[in-house]
Amino acid sequence: MAARPSVLLSGLRFPEGPRWHEGQLWFSDMHAQQVMRVGLDGRAEVVAEVPSDPSGLGWLPDGRLLVASMRDRRLLRLDPEGLVEVADLRGVAPFHCNDMVVDSVGRAYVGNFGFDLHAGEAPAPTALAMVTPEGVVRVVAEDLRFPNGMVITPDGRTLVVGESFGACLTAFDIAADGRLAGRRVFAQLERAVPDGICLDAEGAIWVASPISHGVLRVREGGEVTHRIAVEHQAFACMLGGPERRTLFLCTARDPHPERTVERSGRIEFVEVEVPGAGLP
Repeated sequence: MAARPSVLLSGLRFPEGPRWHEGQLWFSDMHAQQVMRVGLDGRAEVVAEVPSDPSGLGWLPDGRLLVASMRDRRLLRLDPEGLVEVADLRGVAPFHCNDMVVDSVGRAYVGNFGFDLHAGEAPAPTALAMVTPEGVVRVVAEDLRFPNGMVITPDGRTLVVGESFGACLTAFDIAADGRLAGRRVFAQLERAVPDGICLDAEGAIWVASPISHGVLRVREGGEVTHRIAVEHQAFACMLGGPERRTLFLCTARDPHPERTVERSGRIEFVEVEVPGAGLP
């Protein structure tokens, strides 16, 4: 696939966690501490201010927005009166919370760094948390190497998480109560750091890989079928648009919070052949 992405929105600090919802692309401008949404016409608006940096986004069945708040390690919900705490994740997340996926009944699977990435600490394995709509927190997987982007298959039975420091996509079976079992490798990647991911209708996963300066489409087993290059670095991706054939990319020159003040962040997009599927 030789098509080069076009720019939908620029001037952002560090866009992450893109989600297609109600005809718009929602995302976190992480280091600007804002949740935003943008239409296909490029008109953007701020949805919420999140002082401890927003990351993963999702929705409850009743339509209320959930936000992973990074530095204070909380799951927040946007009610009519503003953001409220659903759960405190400090007991299971040793460092910043990160991306998440919310299933069809409102259970949020939330990852975390596991260590201080920007301070140069040695990578350390960490746990994946599940939060029920009532705020009950459970550890559902352990020994993950920087659990990052996640998808759930259309039948609701499989969760796949990108392990950034494991250079792999890891799959789990989802039980009726939301617990995870049957851990296995979906794909081992070469020269890639999986960040944000999204699923298509053929069961392949688009993977944003910062060190690869683009995104790659990966089948179960590891076959790479497509690559799309970007000017800077790609940190997340999402299939959306009217037919879910628009691949949106969150890109920036540098992820370090002190260097995102230059506002190189962009939302880019390119049309692809296979539409999106599953969650988010």
